[in-house]
Amino acid sequence: MEFREFDRTDQHCFAPYFEAQKLHIADFSRAFLFMWQKALKPKYAIVENCLVLKEMYAGKCYFHYPLSRTGDREEETRAIAALEDLCRDRGERLHFTNVPKSRITDMVCRYGTDVLVSNRRKWRDYLYRAEDFKEYAGSGYAGQRNHVRKFKKLYPDWRFSEASPSDMGAVEEFLHRYEAVQRSKENRIAEEEMDEVYALLPHLEGLGLKAGILTAGGEIIGFSAGELCGDMMVIHIEKALRGYEGAYPTLAQEFARAFAGDAKYVNRMDDAGDLGLRKSKLQYRPAEIVDKYNVTPRRPIDLLSSLPVVKSERLVLRAVEDGDVLRYAALAGDVVRNRYWGYDWRADHTSPAPEVFLKDAREDFAGRREVPLGIYLGQELAGEAVVHRFGYRGEAEIGVRLFEEYEGRGIAAEAVRAYTDHAFSNWDLGRMEAKCFRENERSRRMLLSAGMRECGADGTYFYFFRTPEM
Repeated sequence: MEFREFDRTDQHCFAPYFEAQKLHIADFSRAFLFMWQKALKPKYAIVENCLVLKEMYAGKCYFHYPLSRTGDREEETRAIAALEDLCRDRGERLHFTNVPKSRITDMVCRYGTDVLVSNRRKWRDYLYRAEDFKEYAGSGYAGQRNHVRKFKKLYPDWRFSEASPSDMGAVEEFLHRYEAVQRSKENRIAEEEMDEVYALLPHLEGLGLKAGILTAGGEIIGFSAGELCGDMMVIHIEKALRGYEGAYPTLAQEFARAFAGDAKYVNRMDDAGDLGLRKSKLQYRPAEIVDKYNVTPRRPIDLLSSLPVVKSERLVLRAVEDGDVLRYAALAGDVVRNRYWGYDWRADHTSPAPEVFLKDAREDFAGRREVPLGIYLGQELAGEAVVHRFGYRGEAEIGVRLFEEYEGRGIAAEAVRAYTDHAFSNWDLGRMEAKCFRENERSRRMLLSAGMRECGADGTYFYFFRTPEM
């Protein structure tokens, strides 16, 4: 799965998905990607016939909900499974954003109770009936009608027209006048948004946007730009000078009349937590405030606050003690004995001190990458068992290594069985997996003895699994 940087020249890949979308989420639009590419660093991939967007926000990587051109939920589900596999293989956390309300039940059912769900008010879109903006009909829009009438009376030479490339210089001058007030708010998001508006201007036509200007006294006093996405017009820019009473409702109405066409809805995006903007958007009587959920599935390892203790007939599996730092280093640092372990420490270290190996193991648990336990026979450290590669559907993988003097005594199989039973019972794990190199026949026999079932092979490995029912 390859994610590519957003580029306007790639529109033939992703534009059809936006043009067909019925989820009514403004983030699924070309101009949104363009305007926020600096802040969010968006990338995209086509996965199972779905468009998947990927962005960085507050130091975390988020995948947008997969966007099927036809709304095919089976395609969406397959794309979600592919993202789960990708994050599992890379050891990355899986975060979804822009999950529509119509899909949230499916997502919660997929991940059960181990899922974090949020739906922040300030990021929800305001969706309106296009006809309401075109006509301002009914008592609910009396205020807007009055403002428009007053504007047209005060400025009888007003004019609304489609903006052309030759108008962009004048539009920039207008925006500079508008910006002086906007910057005084000292709102970081508002300032970033103004920067992105300027960056968008030269690309309006290339991104397929419609743009209009409102003039009075021969000067531009309002500017708006929007994009048709499915059955809605997304308003990406709507700016008017406050000194002209009624300019905003007039601009909004004229833009809808000129460009909404057969679109059923107008999406005026979110309010970013600006309470004044929120009040204004609510006064236009939205048909819906569009929920946009964030969903973070939690793996069994995410629920562990400390390393467990696992007991079997002969063994205790527990955290390696500080007093065993040298012995653990001897186990972890022996390159010859660990040729089948699947990780060569030399890729990350040159000549590490003995403490480094135990420190790395503890950091792997602190970072919720794996659960490493020492295998103790009496008071002696006999080896190590590690559960890692935690997936998002209750699966994980186990590996084990022993000192040479403890091999051939059934200790590895006993440790694997005991650790797996513990995970099934205490972590609600649904599937434990393992693999061994094809030439490692001893490991293959050990896994079968531990109750694992062989489930496949490739040119490198034999694969095994076990479930609670086995």
